[in-house]
Amino acid sequence: MTDSANSQDRPTFGVGPAYPSAHTQFDNGGADRTPPPPADPPVLAEEQPASADESTSVGEPPTHEPYFAPTPAFTVADGVRDVGMVFVGASTTAGYGDPKGLGWVGRVVARTQHPDIDLTSYNLGVRGSTSGDVVTRWAAEAQPRWKGRSERRLVLSFGTADILTGMTMARSRLNLANVIDEATNAGIGVFVVGLTPSLDGELNRRIEALAEAQADVCSRRGVTYVDCFRPLASHDQWMADLAASPDRAHPGQAGYGLIAWLVLHNGWNDWLSLR
Repeated sequence: MTDSANSQDRPTFGVGPAYPSAHTQFDNGGADRTPPPPADPPVLAEEQPASADESTSVGEPPTHEPYFAPTPAFTVADGVRDVGMVFVGASTTAGYGDPKGLGWVGRVVARTQHPDIDLTSYNLGVRGSTSGDVVTRWAAEAQPRWKGRSERRLVLSFGTADILTGMTMARSRLNLANVIDEATNAGIGVFVVGLTPSLDGELNRRIEALAEAQADVCSRRGVTYVDCFRPLASHDQWMADLAASPDRAHPGQAGYGLIAWLVLHNGWNDWLSLR
């Protein structure tokens, strides 16, 4: 049985309904809305140790991921809101391989124009960027973009490079947790877009495991996580788009449209408090 067939029998993790069997054109209606995450996730005094399946490599220091709840309450102002939105990730965030140059980020931003928000967006996707690179650079690169904005939003999407460079799952999930914790502690709204499948069955098994770990990190913190792996692993058009791409690793126009659809229909408007 193929990986695609197996994925059809498993429910999505994080936020995400089953994806339609054919590429869906965006309509003029509002995005489907899912219940917002809990406003006050539990705060535990002691750190939660990593589980057995998150063991680190020999020579790597233990990684203990704490439960976390942001100290400042994230609030949304009345009237027209001045929103600065920063997208941080790797090549898929950058839209590499899209002949239209939009990627999923450009398509999502185009569908986020709303009379209640004055939106300024920045794509900080860097090809080959690992979660460790994001930990190092996100604040330094994002803070200047947020200067003068009254509402700060951060969209994260990375992880495949962690697998390709041999990073342990414990370290990868800890890096994501650290970015989320630092951002939410500073009063920044965070949204996470999950990993996408490849044409390689063995790589897909590792991607799926990391995607599930990322969903768990987000769930513990009340942060929306969009599962892109399972809906797309069983989607013929996604796989055909990868197969037709020059590097057989990045999608083209249709594939990026699929990612954008998943983002827009899985908690995006609720996260932005748009009605």
